[in-house]
Amino acid sequence: MTFAWVWSFLLFVPLAVAAWRMLRKAKRSGIKFPTVSRLPARTAGWRAKAANLAPWLFLIACSLLVVAAARPRKELARGKSQVDAIAIAMTIDVSGSMEAVDLTPKGSKEYKTRLDVVKEMFEKFVDVRPDDLIGLISFGGYASSLSPLTADHEALIHVLKGVKVPELHYENNKPIDPEEAMTAVGDGLATALARLKDINVKSKIVILLSDGVSNSGVVEPMQAAEAAKKMGIKVYTIGVGTHSKETPVLARDLFGRKIIVHTDMSFDETQLKDIASATQGRYFGVRDAKGLEAALEEIDSLEKTTIDQTIYRRYTEYFSTFLLWGVALLFLAVTLQMMASRRVV
Repeated sequence: MTFAWVWSFLLFVPLAVAAWRMLRKAKRSGIKFPTVSRLPARTAGWRAKAANLAPWLFLIACSLLVVAAARPRKELARGKSQVDAIAIAMTIDVSGSMEAVDLTPKGSKEYKTRLDVVKEMFEKFVDVRPDDLIGLISFGGYASSLSPLTADHEALIHVLKGVKVPELHYENNKPIDPEEAMTAVGDGLATALARLKDINVKSKIVILLSDGVSNSGVVEPMQAAEAAKKMGIKVYTIGVGTHSKETPVLARDLFGRKIIVHTDMSFDETQLKDIASATQGRYFGVRDAKGLEAALEEIDSLEKTTIDQTIYRRYTEYFSTFLLWGVALLFLAVTLQMMASRRVV
């Protein structure tokens, strides 16, 4: 048995003082009487007994409440287990081109953007890696670290579901604001490396997903790739989309109404291939949702490192038992005292 809040036992000090004052023997007093033979044999009624019992019940109740405040608990057995765990920085492109709907599954009644499909596939990828530390970085015209590397995958998925592409506004099949289409691949990769730098895990990788060529940001993509190589971090790059000159894109017109426009989404995959090659990673070209799922499954099979992991401490709590008994005895003590004294207070 251990106690979470040992300092709570200091409450026994004022309780001991209160016990001394309550139970100390009063100064003896009486009246002179020639003989006791004429006194009744019964010397104390039930009220007198209740009055004598009430202080003891009160002190026992307070003692139980002090123990409850200290949170008694029993530690379950700890041990070590072997798990397949690595650190993964998921780095997702959220530039305007990710609103293209060319990955919408055939037969679907509603359009799904590239980002929608990516989020669904990444969620499945996270689900099959319960022991990994996974972080989330997004990049468009600039990079943002949305979630640190964490084993709390429920929180990570919650953040992932909130990732959105800034609203696109088109006129004559061209974006009104060119910055909406900017892609800072180098900044996204550099941010991912910064997240992985101080993580104490041997195997670290970056999954970099993009559908465009880097045309914005402070860090050049190959500079970030060289940094990853020096850090011993593999970068797996995924190029998403059909990359045709007539790619359908979900957008908005000048009045904010949703429209489908067709624009040139072709790009040179050489940059993503070079990043993967420089870090001894791999490049995956994805043309549909099934291709993205297959790419993530292959990454899952490639990157597994068996490590020893200590099972987290868990406890069986007992404070509620002491609390309930303490409250019950306290109620009983107060009730007896009121009955013995025939007054509420």
